[in-house]
Amino acid sequence: MKANWEIKDCCNHDQVIFLVTIGVYTVFIFILWRTFIITPFKLITVFLHELSHAIACKLTCGEVVGIEVHANEGGVQTRGGVSWLILPAGYLGSSFWGMVLILVSTYVLTAMIAAGCFIAALLIVFFLAKNWTLRRFCIGFIIFIGGIWALQIQTEVRMLRYVILFIGVMNSLFSVYDIYDDLISRRVNTSDAEKFAELCPCCCAGIFWGVLWGMISFVFLCGAMYLGLVLLS
Repeated sequence: MKANWEIKDCCNHDQVIFLVTIGVYTVFIFILWRTFIITPFKLITVFLHELSHAIACKLTCGEVVGIEVHANEGGVQTRGGVSWLILPAGYLGSSFWGMVLILVSTYVLTAMIAAGCFIAALLIVFFLAKNWTLRRFCIGFIIFIGGIWALQIQTEVRMLRYVILFIGVMNSLFSVYDIYDDLISRRVNTSDAEKFAELCPCCCAGIFWGVLWGMISFVFLCGAMYLGLVLLS
């Protein structure tokens, strides 16, 4: 069937559910960001953020010494690589993973494949992790995603797509909220944007780079919503 790139006759039932769910998730995430309720999901957004730094490091011939993940922040220790590519990779990588997860949530099969890839990745990280916070996180999410996957197969409960979609939306919004948290509300000088401003030869402050990355992340989210509507048309 030819793709409906113009999204003619929008919106059918699935498209409405898709848009409404993203809207509800967005409000829910921003209201409860600082609460313990979504802490487990914050851990996975921080994990994907730091993983993106690590991937950029490896792609630029650097060495990843270690990755740490905590409830409010994380860190990746690298040696070598191209710093001006590694630093923005965290926020932009989060946006990319968010877009991918939003798109795969549109179909049950792709959501199940994504869940399987998640479990495989978490198993690898569990054996490579050097701190128990990250290991406990891996175990917890393997059990959680595996349980939702089992319910999807064995029962009439159809939650997997919505769990994958929630993780995708949270990753898409992570850079926007975290940049605001670091550069506007708290004004910390250890953010990726501030470090990037020190490396960049131009005179732009860290808040400029943070806002720019936030805008790019928002474009990723809008692109994911558009492509999701195309897939569901």
